[in-house]
Amino acid sequence: MEIRKRDEQAPFTTKDGSTIRSLLDLSNAPVKNQSLAEATLPAGGETERHYHKVSEEFYYLLEGAGVMEIDGEKREVGPGDSILIPAGAWHQIKATEPMQFLCCCAPPYAHEDTYFE
Repeated sequence: MEIRKRDEQAPFTTKDGSTIRSLLDLSNAPVKNQSLAEATLPAGGETERHYHKVSEEFYYLLEGAGVMEIDGEKREVGPGDSILIPAGAWHQIKATEPMQFLCCCAPPYAHEDTYFE
């Protein structure tokens, strides 16, 4: 059985500029097919527009509000919203209020699978 406590996982900044806390991933569990992280952005913060060649992502917004852009389409997002980001899709999220969200990647998130313009 694998259980990890949130507060025992140190936050770090990803290549796209968000601060994440790996909840279950290759760095702290015998994960094979997916990863789960908690991400935060301050009001006015945003990730750098990027894509992942291999990983499909889900975002689930816990708190805050912002604008999600996927392949040029923009939508306002807030608590309770689930977002699918297909592999290969350019994307960026901008926080209009301090934002906290869960990010699930399959296969697991890897810095090497993050590409910029």
